[in-house]
Amino acid sequence: MDHLPPVSDIAFTPTVKQLQARNGSRDAYAKMESGTGWHDTITPQLAEFISRQNSFYLATVNAEGQPYIQHRGGPRGFLKRLDDRTLGMADYRGNRQFISQGNLLECRKAFIFLMDYANRRRIKIWGEAWLIEGDEALLRTVMPEGYAAAPERVLLFKVSAWDPNCPQHIPRKIDADQVDAMLAERDREIAGLKAEVERLRKGAA
Repeated sequence: MDHLPPVSDIAFTPTVKQLQARNGSRDAYAKMESGTGWHDTITPQLAEFISRQNSFYLATVNAEGQPYIQHRGGPRGFLKRLDDRTLGMADYRGNRQFISQGNLLECRKAFIFLMDYANRRRIKIWGEAWLIEGDEALLRTVMPEGYAAAPERVLLFKVSAWDPNCPQHIPRKIDADQVDAMLAERDREIAGLKAEVERLRKGAA
């Protein structure tokens, strides 16, 4: 019976494995490959992580192999799980360069990089992506409710593999909305303490 290659072979090419062997990490990755290895489906844990993100980077490549990375942002959860292999989002009106769109017409291979600075976590996702125009029902499904943007089409991403990379060297940063929430909670606690102090003061008097 033939054995399927490990999912991580999408990134661990023969050349990469040679470099791992030369630098002493191949045995550890071979052990990983023989165990649970990388996933090729959207697990509940990955779906939950994605639902909390308001930003990611999309990498594409043109027919000549020239790479391009574009930032995508929106309200938390704007990148949605559609099934156990597919992510989708509304593609908003932008700067009209159409580089990512042109690249995807030449080559569907794409890569998503999600970074959670607050919790020092990052997820790398390999797959294929394409754009769909004219499907209003699908566009309504992926469009964040109440978000002030002009959606033009839908970006779909079929997951081939993903890896929850290590937290080394990730600086801890917190988004403004998270800071606002923490400050609001602090203010509520201060107000509660002040009220309690005033109650005790009046009781003592």
